[in-house]
Parts: sequence; C-alpha cells; structure tokens
Amino acid sequence: MDVTPQQPPAAPGPDHSADTAYAPPGASPPALPPHHASLAEPPPASLRTTLRRAAFGMVAGAVLVTGAVVAVPDEDKGAAPPVPGPVSRAMTATAAGSPASLSDLTALMGDRQAWVGTHPSDAQSWAVLGSAYVEWGRRAADPAYYTRAEQALKRSLDVQPGDRGNEAAWVGLASLANARNDYASAKKWGETVRARLPKQWTVYPELIEAYNGLGDLKSATAAVEQYAALRAGAPSLGLTAQLYRDRGWREDALATAQDAANRARTPAEKAACLFRLGELAWERGEPQEAVAQYGAALRTDRAHHASLAGRARALAALGRTDEAQRDYQAALAKSPRPEYMLELGELYESLGLDGDSVNQYTRLRRTLTGAGAQGVDDALLLGRFEAAHGDANAAVEQLRAEWGRGHHSASVADALGWALHRSGDSDSALEYARKAVDSGGRNAAYAYHLGMVQLALNDLGPARRHLEEALRTNPQFSPLDAPRAQEALDTMGLPPAGGPQDMQPAPPPEPPQAPAPPRADQPQVPAPSPTPREQGAAGAAGAPAATASSTASAAKPSAAGASAGH
Repeated sequence: MDVTPQQPPAAPGPDHSADTAYAPPGASPPALPPHHASLAEPPPASLRTTLRRAAFGMVAGAVLVTGAVVAVPDEDKGAAPPVPGPVSRAMTATAAGSPASLSDLTALMGDRQAWVGTHPSDAQSWAVLGSAYVEWGRRAADPAYYTRAEQALKRSLDVQPGDRGNEAAWVGLASLANARNDYASAKKWGETVRARLPKQWTVYPELIEAYNGLGDLKSATAAVEQYAALRAGAPSLGLTAQLYRDRGWREDALATAQDAANRARTPAEKAACLFRLGELAWERGEPQEAVAQYGAALRTDRAHHASLAGRARALAALGRTDEAQRDYQAALAKSPRPEYMLELGELYESLGLDGDSVNQYTRLRRTLTGAGAQGVDDALLLGRFEAAHGDANAAVEQLRAEWGRGHHSASVADALGWALHRSGDSDSALEYARKAVDSGGRNAAYAYHLGMVQLALNDLGPARRHLEEALRTNPQFSPLDAPRAQEALDTMGLPPAGGPQDMQPAPPPEPPQAPAPPRADQPQVPAPSPTPREQGAAGAAGAPAATASSTASAAKPSAAGASAGH
C-alpha cells in the first residue's frame, strides 16, 4: 500500500512562504470568551445527530505525534499548490500522522495565532492551534501550553460543537488529557470519537496511549491493530513495536522498529524511529548500541531532545560520566522534563556529588509543583522520587490514589510496590511488585524491586533469581540500583550445591551386606565333632553326620532370630 503523504491544501490565513514572519510560540493566544465547553464529560456515544460537513468536504484529521491537526481543503482545486514553507511542511507531516519539526511547529502556531486573531469564528483553526499547543507543550516540556491548548480547544467547540462535525477538537482534548496523564478522560474523548467515526485514524494513537496508561493491554492491542489497518506506515509500525516491547517480545519489537525507521520519510519522523531503536538497545543492556542509535537520531534532527537524554543515560552506563552530564544538561536546557532531572540527580548521587544531586532534586520538586498547577498529574514520577529519595509514606499515599484512579499500568504497580517496601510494608509490596514483573515487559528495574522485596521477606531463592534477572537484562540499569543489586547478591552468597535440600529426593536405603568371606591368612577353626547321640540320630535318619551338623549349624541364626521376635 502506498503511504506517501500527500501535500495538504493550504489552510486559510497568512501566506505559507518561508519568508513569512510568525509570532513566537511564547506569544499569548487571543482572548477567549468566558463560557467554555466542559472537559470532564464528553457527550454519550449513542447520541444521534446529523454531522455537518464543511462546504468543501470533511475536515481531514491528522496527528501531531499524539495531537490532532486539521487541514482545510482549498476552494479552488485548480489553483497552484502553495510554496512549500514551514507551515506547509508541518501540515504535510501531520496529514501523514508524523511529527513535525519544532521549527515548523513553531511556524504553524504563529500562523494560526495570527489567523484566529482576525477570524475568531474559524472552529477548525482553533482546533489546529489547540492541538499544536499540546504538541509543543509535550516536546518542550512546558505545561503552560496545556492551559493555552485547553482554551483554544474549548473555543473551537464553542464555535462548532463536536457532535456537529468538530470531532477534531475532541481528538485534541484526548491528546491534551494524555499529555496531562489523565488517561480516563483521554479514553472517554477517544471512545466518543471512535463510536461516531470508527475509521477516523487520528483518534487511535490517543486511545492507545490512554489504554496503556490505564494498564488495559487488551484494548491497547486491539487499537494498535485497528490503527495499523487504517494507516499503514512508520507511525503505526512504531506503535506496534512499542506494543511488542511492552509484551517482552524483543526480537519482534526490534524488527518492527527497524522497519519503521526504514520507512520514515521526514527528518523528525526518522529521528523518532531511531530514538525508539536506542531505547530498545538500552533496555537490552547494550549501551554502546544505544549511544550509536541516539547519535544517529541527533544527526538526523538536532532538536530531538529525548535522544540527548537517552544518550546521556547510555554514556553513564559506559562510565563516560562527564559526557553524560553534558548531554543531560543540554537536554534539560531545551526540554526540562522532570524525569531527566531525576536521572541526572541520581547520576550525581552515584558519583558522590551530593550538593549537585540535592540541587537537582530541589529543581525536580519545583518543576512538579508547577506542572501540577497546569493540571498535570505527575503522581507517578513524584511517588517514584519520594520512595527512593524522600518520604516513602507520602509516596504510598500518592501512588495508592493513582491506583485508585484506575491507572493500573505496570509502571504504577512497580512504583507502588517499591514505595510500600521502602515504607516498611514488604508484605503488601509483594503483590504489586509481582504485577509489574508479570506484565511481561522484561524491565530490569521491576525485577530488581521484586527481588529486594523478596529478600526482605527472607524468600531467598526467588530473590536471588530476580536480582540475577535484573543484572542479566541490563547490567547498568541504574547508577544507584544496579550496584545495590550486585551487593545484595554478594551478601546472599552462592546457593547450596545441588539446590535447596528440601527439593531433593531422599536417598534410597542401602541393601544389606553379605558377611565378608574369610581371608586366606586367617586360621580356619574346625567344626566341633558330633556327640554320640548326634551321630546316632544322624545314622537313624540315614544322613552323614557331617551333613546333619552343617545343617543344624546353618539353622541357628534363623532360630535365634525367631526367638528374638518374641
């Protein structure tokens, strides 16, 4: 099937040429009306309405990696195509379900900001702008853009409700909910769109992310299959590879991810595929290969900040800690994601740079607080941090609430189990730690956590097995925890030879030993001569005396034994 993306028609608004000046992404969006649509409850999927069609056809939904962007058909089909500029490139990428480059994404936001400022009733452009804000907030790790996205998407629905043909705004709200880790709301919006338009492929990446966040692997698998059937190409192959990785099917994940990279058509798409290959190599315990893949991604797209952080992690595993610190700091300068701060803080701690690690952890707390003010649910990351470096009891409380919200993913189960263990409740921790490992993802950190919980419960055999599994999966999975896993194994010592004694069958009883024959050098004692009475008895029986004597002598032990039995 040909998956070559087609050049989308020009959206109404400012010129798309490369020379057009655009508002910077930090510029404030136009003011919005005071009344907005609710984000909490989408309309029921059973609601029957006649969907309005735009005058020039159905609005084409597309995805900015995980956001929806809409291209509006041009009225004059005979007109020459627009000059390929940054906005056109962004629209081309999103029409194929691929990521746009950050520079093109910036241009698209400026273009739509300028347009809706003079055309406030253009619902489709508001949806484009809101979805672009979501994607910028994700990739630049700036949650302030999520609030702007919410305003723009609500404005789009004010102008044209979703059940009247503006499903693209609903997909945008699903993307926003996923970005905020509100997977239940993302699922509601996504399933509402799918119920109305089951072939609207733009909604499936959002549903897949929501199902994964909720730990619903069965629904995630079905959504991946539907997406691949509707939209073959690198994006669907990438999500399929991720599905295989989550199941622990490493060979399938690697082959599919490599296929996605081979079919990628733009630098941003290629970099995303190479990054995925780097992640798979890292999780297999191959840091040298991971460095090569992350480096290839950065040569393809210098603005791929996730590859900078990934390469830093792999460099640290190779002992190249100065280079690792450099890459972490460069990634944080462009995309200050809290998970990068945690990783860098732990690297500092492993190197004995306590002051630097404390500063990094303080920055992490501040960043998470700011993200929470923008509606982001970071309970998982905060719980992981508190369990390892702060208040384990507070971590338990946060993660129990997360689990109670229906976020039953392997990552939440692992974090909750570890927090319970660190708080002193290893008995309760065991259930959640097992859930994480049983998910099948072959995650070294999950195996380590389960092994340490079992060690605390004095279940030495399984503890040793899971700690060894962690180090076998990725010997340098964490600059702090990998050495602790090895130390725990060294403390436990080697298992008993032949395995645990209670698992071995009892030895069979030894057979009775025959009396040893007399040695040649031992003097022979002659048999006593029979008495006259014995000789007479023997003669009466017609048997030689010697034979009768021998028989009587042989019968004595048996008689003695019989007498002893009584």
